[in-house]
Formats: sequence, C-alpha cells, structure tokens
Amino acid sequence: MITIKDTGSLAKKFVTRATAAQGDYKDGVTGAGGKFETAAKAANDSWKQGVTAAAGRDAFTKGLTGSAQKYEKNATTLGPQRFAQGVQNAGDAWASGVQPSLDRLKSIDLPPRGPRRSPQNQARSAAVQIALGALKEGK
Repeated sequence: MITIKDTGSLAKKFVTRATAAQGDYKDGVTGAGGKFETAAKAANDSWKQGVTAAAGRDAFTKGLTGSAQKYEKNATTLGPQRFAQGVQNAGDAWASGVQPSLDRLKSIDLPPRGPRRSPQNQARSAAVQIALGALKEGK
C-alpha cells in the first residue's frame, strides 16, 4: 500500500513551495521568448493533430463540465485584485495590436452618409468590414 499525506497538507506544501519559487520562475522565463516561439512554431503539426483528436472526443466540452464554480471563485477572488495590474501591463501590447486597425480605418474612403438604416450607411459599414477583414488576412 502506498502512504500518501492528506490532500490539505499537500495543498499547503504546494502553495508554500510555489510561492517561494517566484524568483526562480522569473529567472527561468527571462530571455526565453525566442526559444518559446521557435519551439511553438515547430509544434504546429502536433498542435493540429492534438486539436483534431480532442475535437473527435469532445474534450473541450468535457473539460468545461463542472467548471462553473471554479470559474466564479477565481474570477471573484483573483480577478479584481489582478485586473488593474493586468491592464497596466497590457497597455503597450494593446496599443501595438490595435494600431494597424486604427491606421487602416483612417485610410478608408467612406461613401457619403445616408438616412438611418439606408443602403448608403450599409455601404459604409461594408467598406469598414472589407478593409478590416483584408487587414486580418494580411492584404
């Protein structure tokens, strides 16, 4: 028979040790971006195979079953504490991510406005959709 400590003691140990490893985590990820990107790109075919296999066994839905309570607990206890810091950290990434779309929007020559719900206004909307869709497709 295998002797295993109670789950509560193991969870406490996990939290204590993981919290103490914050510096090790930072040291491990510093400068690793290039290796991460290269390895992730090299795994593209494996990713496709894994996603296809997971879809075949409905793993996405099965993995979500029973997750509502965990989601709400983490979203209400961790989310509010980390929200502002996360937004501040993401500011530069958000700006660089949205900039191409804003530039494309500035370059669209829209047809004149029409009355509410008019074909002229639908054409304006279509022009925006086409321009942003082309940008997303790299055109």
